Amino acid sequence: MPDIKRSIKIITEQKIIPGADSGVAGFPLRHWSMRIVLLHADTKQELDADIFESVTYVLHESFGDKMRQTYKKPPFRVAEDGWGEFELVIELKDLGGKTHSITHDLNFANPHYETKQIITFKNPKGALLEALRTSGSIPGDPAANGADASSKKRTSEIGATGTQKKKKGGDGKAIDMDKLADGLQRLSEDALLHVVQMVHDHKSEDSWMRNDVERMCLPSLQLGFMITDAVSRLEGEFHVDLYTLPENLIKMLWDYTTEMNAISTSA
Repeated sequence: MPDIKRSIKIITEQKIIPGADSGVAGFPLRHWSMRIVLLHADTKQELDADIFESVTYVLHESFGDKMRQTYKKPPFRVAEDGWGEFELVIELKDLGGKTHSITHDLNFANPHYETKQIITFKNPKGALLEALRTSGSIPGDPAANGADASSKKRTSEIGATGTQKKKKGGDGKAIDMDKLADGLQRLSEDALLHVVQMVHDHKSEDSWMRNDVERMCLPSLQLGFMITDAVSRLEGEFHVDLYTLPENLIKMLWDYTTEMNAISTSA
């Protein structure tokens, strides 16, 4: 089994506590927190970091008995009050029992910031390997890339077969996600720009998307597992994972794409 790499994201938030005295002149008391999410290797969607059994934060020594804090459930959130910035060590114990140590900088430059780290798993087995399979493809692993894994992986890759294809729309009716993806690709540039606006207006907090549309030009609407299909005469890209969109938005996209005659209503 080759080494497997996965990216995690450390999400840090901090704010000044109004009226609180830190005891140190010029340094207001702040409340800060950190949490960890796993990024899907293909879609970059945020997932529970359940490949880890526990996460331990090794804080500044001034925290005394609370210097080492261990959490055993995603998102492994730690929260404290303090006035100073510092660098800390984060120990991530994976399901195979190995501990991966990384460093993280707690600073107060921004109220919210995110940093990414790449974790390498050497020759994973058992529960760890199974957990890794749910967060992206594994090169050379038949179980992860074959038919068995297609039922585990949420894929709306355009042109793919044997993948999850149905999702309920807002009216409770099942929608063929592959047909929707194909139909969206057939839309004109103006229609695609309308789709981008629809997604922006009606997406949920759980929706995964990346928008890089420049000068109102759109080369491709890339869905689910990202496929590079840029047209050189246009600039900008819009990426969205259809399966992360709310059901009412899926229904709106289906109705609009059908109205534009981009989806065949025949079986």
